[in-house]
Amino acid sequence: MPESTQQEHTQTGPFAGLVVIELGNSVAAPFAGQILGELGARVIKIEKADGDDARRWGPPFWEGASPFFQALNRNKKSVVCDLRDPQQIEELRQYICDHADIVIQNLRPGHVEKLGLDAASLLAKQPRLIYCNLGAFGKVGPLKDRPGYDPLMQAFGGIMSTTGEPGRPSVRVGASIVDMGTGMWGIIGILTALLERQQSGVGKVIDVSLYETATTWVSLLAAQYLSNGEVAAKQGSGASGIVPYKGYMTSDGELVIAAGSDALFKALSTTVGKPEWATDPRFIDNPRRVENQAELYAMLDAIIVTKPTDYWVEQLEAAGVPCAPVNNLAQMVAHPQTQALGLMQDVPGTGMRFIGLPISFDGVRPKPYAAPPKLGEHSELISKRNAT
Repeated sequence: MPESTQQEHTQTGPFAGLVVIELGNSVAAPFAGQILGELGARVIKIEKADGDDARRWGPPFWEGASPFFQALNRNKKSVVCDLRDPQQIEELRQYICDHADIVIQNLRPGHVEKLGLDAASLLAKQPRLIYCNLGAFGKVGPLKDRPGYDPLMQAFGGIMSTTGEPGRPSVRVGASIVDMGTGMWGIIGILTALLERQQSGVGKVIDVSLYETATTWVSLLAAQYLSNGEVAAKQGSGASGIVPYKGYMTSDGELVIAAGSDALFKALSTTVGKPEWATDPRFIDNPRRVENQAELYAMLDAIIVTKPTDYWVEQLEAAGVPCAPVNNLAQMVAHPQTQALGLMQDVPGTGMRFIGLPISFDGVRPKPYAAPPKLGEHSELISKRNAT
């Protein structure tokens, strides 16, 4: 087994002392595991011989693995386990029952059951265990045995049908919102189970899925459909039911303006030199503006495009109208607000920098304490045969 190159770190944080086994790959389970690790838990990532597929999601590659993998797996230990070898499976099973508090898994449907690493098998031996399944379509139903991936769930769950410009093909939201959102729901479930375990001493099985997450992200649009039977069309940069509330081309870029109330619309109208719009019967309130949005947006488009982004930001902010330039990733990373929040974090012992967790405790954001692990770097933790 490879010798560990990371220095041992005394973990601190609210979850210090908890042991997490991550039977995960790709995004959802690794993201959940990383959250727990950044909050102090000891996270042991179980990998196949050639590692998590995400290690090879490149180019580019960054210090030996893809940036996707590196961004999702800091603060973990990597243990290689051949899940076709009964002895190694038994060693893993015993380690979980003896040491683990939490198991998170997103293996293909039915796989953990075949291995005897499923919730029912493990909780029968260790009732305090908290076990979180991060599935594709959920535990029941006609699609329960199908695998799933973020773009498939954005399509199947209704997100893509409302994303993109009207009259053009549907597009995927660029960020992995379904995968990462499922990881977050997994964490919410785990936190709930930990609280209950403090009182009962008994663990719990948590089930979250990509499909359920996708449907939750469109729940507001679904509520509109359920109320009037009308299926929402593609939204572009706008929002169904609120006008004016979208993006515009400026003379040198793009700008989103969110005038989501009558008072804000009046301020916007004055700022663009059309104060009469605020009393125009077509635009007098939000329901009228929604009905006449095509006409209103055409007029706004023609005005906003005549001036640069910075001009409009200055004018609109002075008038109290919410707005934002459409930043690219380089602009977002370099922005003074990003820097002031301390969102960009260095990873000790590496040249890597990542965006940290979007949460602070008493003004302090959790920080990474260890680099993403090399494949199999900590296999001696579980495998007695290979212990040194």
